[in-house]
Amino acid sequence: MTEFTLPGLRVLRAAARHGSFSTAAENLGYTQSAVSRQIALLEKAVGRALFERHTRGVRPTEAGRVLLRHADAVLGALDAARHELRGLGERRPPGRLRVGAFSTALAALVPGAMAVLAGEEPDARVMLREGMSGQLLRAVARERLDLAVVNLPEGVAGPAVPAGLELLPLPEDPLLVAVAAQHPLAGRTGVTARMLRGERWIAGSSDPGKTLLAGWSDGVFRPEIAVVARDWTAKLGLVAAGLGVTVVPGLAVPALPPAVAVVRIDDPAAVRATALVQRPGAPDAQLRGRFAEALLDVSARMSARLRDRLRAG
Repeated sequence: MTEFTLPGLRVLRAAARHGSFSTAAENLGYTQSAVSRQIALLEKAVGRALFERHTRGVRPTEAGRVLLRHADAVLGALDAARHELRGLGERRPPGRLRVGAFSTALAALVPGAMAVLAGEEPDARVMLREGMSGQLLRAVARERLDLAVVNLPEGVAGPAVPAGLELLPLPEDPLLVAVAAQHPLAGRTGVTARMLRGERWIAGSSDPGKTLLAGWSDGVFRPEIAVVARDWTAKLGLVAAGLGVTVVPGLAVPALPPAVAVVRIDDPAAVRATALVQRPGAPDAQLRGRFAEALLDVSARMSARLRDRLRAG
């Protein structure tokens, strides 16, 4: 009888995370044929297909999801044992997690995940660092952070991601227009880029290409940057006073003041790819896994609440 193997379980996990056998092979340092062979052996052991094959990638079947859940537990336990053995005699405090995040992820997403983790692991210590996504990626790669929440304008597989890091995609973060409560657009469920011509913009740079205006407004209108303000509190204060409008990520919506309304931008480019990045082999694998689960749960709830708010207008 064919048995489950650790390489097979690692291949299963990588293929499920990336939705692609070829990407899994690249991240694991295998050939694509080796990945396909490992999946075939697992499917033989299970007696069922573990993935649905599509032209644009693969997706776990029900059997694949069941095995994946157990594979995560097995591999997580082995990682924890390995790092506990390696850490014998080290002074690193147990249950410590060094987490980085970009500013708007710290508005509600990361604090929500921290609150969930505190309920499950009251003795765990979470040390936070705020920074730009590029800085956070480098900090994880250099072992200065255990994991980080980052946005990836070039996509989850973008070249800005240092080699050797694991990425757990989070729900896409929609970009919204923030306007004063009395603004004519307030109360709408959505606007097109063309409808925003003539607006005075508050942005973090005088160059629209270096702001959240880039991409979705390109070729439609040239934004008039009325005020440059890099601090989010200043931006929202200016918006609330009716001095202009700005673009905010969906992650920032729970922290907006009542005097500011948000409107969805009806453009497929008006989103940011967001992900949790970690370094395979970092200490406290179980704690990192629980934080990741909490982050996914909080992210899903926030996305649902944002959809409800935008539908309500």
